[in-house]
Amino acid sequence: MGNRSKFFLLSVIIVVFVFVLVYLGVTLTSNLGKSKTQVDSEDASKRLSKLYSNISISTETPVKGQIDLNPADLGESLPDISKFPITVDNSTDHFVEIFSSTEKSGTGVDGWLAEAANEFNKANIDVNGKPASVKIRNIASGTAADYIKSGKYVPDAFTPSNELWGEMILASGVKTQLVSKRLVGNVPGIVIAKVKYDALVDKYGSVNVKTVTEAIANNEFSMGYTDPFASSTGLNFLVTALNTFDSSDILGEKAVQGFEKFQANVPFIASTTLQMREAAKSGMLDGFVLEYQTYVNAADLKSGYVFTPFGVRHDSPLYALGDLPQDKLDIIKKFADFVTQDKYQELAQEKGFNSLEEYESELAVVDGNLLSSAQKLWKEKKNGSKPIAAVFVTDVSGSMDGEPLNRLKESLLKGQKYLGKDNSIGLVSYSSDVTIHLPIGKYDTNQQSMFVGAVNGLHASGGTATFDGIVVALKLLQDELAVNPNIKPIIFVLSDGETNEGYSLKDIREVVETYKIPIYTVGYNANIKALQSISSINEAASINADTDDVVYKIGNLFNVQM
Repeated sequence: MGNRSKFFLLSVIIVVFVFVLVYLGVTLTSNLGKSKTQVDSEDASKRLSKLYSNISISTETPVKGQIDLNPADLGESLPDISKFPITVDNSTDHFVEIFSSTEKSGTGVDGWLAEAANEFNKANIDVNGKPASVKIRNIASGTAADYIKSGKYVPDAFTPSNELWGEMILASGVKTQLVSKRLVGNVPGIVIAKVKYDALVDKYGSVNVKTVTEAIANNEFSMGYTDPFASSTGLNFLVTALNTFDSSDILGEKAVQGFEKFQANVPFIASTTLQMREAAKSGMLDGFVLEYQTYVNAADLKSGYVFTPFGVRHDSPLYALGDLPQDKLDIIKKFADFVTQDKYQELAQEKGFNSLEEYESELAVVDGNLLSSAQKLWKEKKNGSKPIAAVFVTDVSGSMDGEPLNRLKESLLKGQKYLGKDNSIGLVSYSSDVTIHLPIGKYDTNQQSMFVGAVNGLHASGGTATFDGIVVALKLLQDELAVNPNIKPIIFVLSDGETNEGYSLKDIREVVETYKIPIYTVGYNANIKALQSISSINEAASINADTDDVVYKIGNLFNVQM
């Protein structure tokens, strides 16, 4: 090679090298001063746009439907009582049916009352000349209270986790007689990671609901709690917190302002205890609420966490309901006497009950009407100054044809009554392709009417491109955030099966992780492992429903999250 050729080649190399340096300099300069989060967000936006561009999307012109202005009918949405299992059946014709909270009427460590009831039935105890027995139905306290208050199904007796539900049932007009203030001892508490517990003690001197709510309001502590409409511990925490803000008037201005400041820094309200515990495992939460009996039986919580009691005790009171004949009242009283014998109280202790006996309730008895008002306040104020923007992603694949789609429509039409007028909603559906039925808009009467019209117009055919539908929902929400950055975005996915077309979870996982938008999934008569996987990415709940209870479950989900 001649000198001129070498010089030419060297010149080319130098030019290319300078060009690369300039390019890198421009790139580095453009990213200078940007946080990693900003860069990640920009990358995610590009990936989302690319994913979105490869989906077949159509947009329908919204059509208004007839809206129902009547409030939600709780009794109508409740499934048949047979959805909740009988864990102990009566052994005689002379019996009472008892609704029991789930921590004591199941199996294993959660089966204390069921085991004691089986022994009662075997004992052939005579009540007024006839052998008596009991039937125990396993049902969460909040759900049981819904059946009783609505009149949908009223058992002979009810033993919730705590007295708060009894007060609410009494206030609803159902005749309620306290037979036993305590069947078995239990205590609610805040379970806190030990490192964080020690830090709170160092700063505040002690740990209790007052210091915890103050630390949350100051953004120094991240805690979750459960739905106070369904969870005994969640309801207890709500009224205890309100009492902490103003013990003289838990619904007064001072209490409301304290609650709003505290609630603004609560990451999320868990629909289930399991969802909350999974969030704690992921490191998202420093603490969460739990009953002591559950805490002491959880191997993963025994080390590294500290239990701090709060509120009213969870001593499983027993109530007789309605105008019962004397024979039934006598059976209920005999049963209460039987299970409180030393033998069965020792059995309860083996299962984690009857501990922390020195703890006394921090609150006096709270009037049932006041409790209902506290729930209403929570519903109105739980999202603080951040309105929700939600996109509903509905599966309209061929397998949804007929009754499944009809029930899905019903659940959306009835569930939309819980959405809240300050929020915004949109609706997309998917089969093999994706259709935008309703762009995101403020949930006023006009948007509600178009939502009803869009839901009524859904029809089923084609394959199941679930993750394509989620990508479209993410894009709609990102566009909305660009205009209204103060919103809190949420996605609800309702599907009956696993994806068989379009993108996979692997294709969209990174984008979902970056945007941190919770995706709540409702599996409809489905194997929902894939849906559970995507809900777990950002600590959202995944619910498995069927044609009998989907309306009630979706109503509860919307009530909590919207």
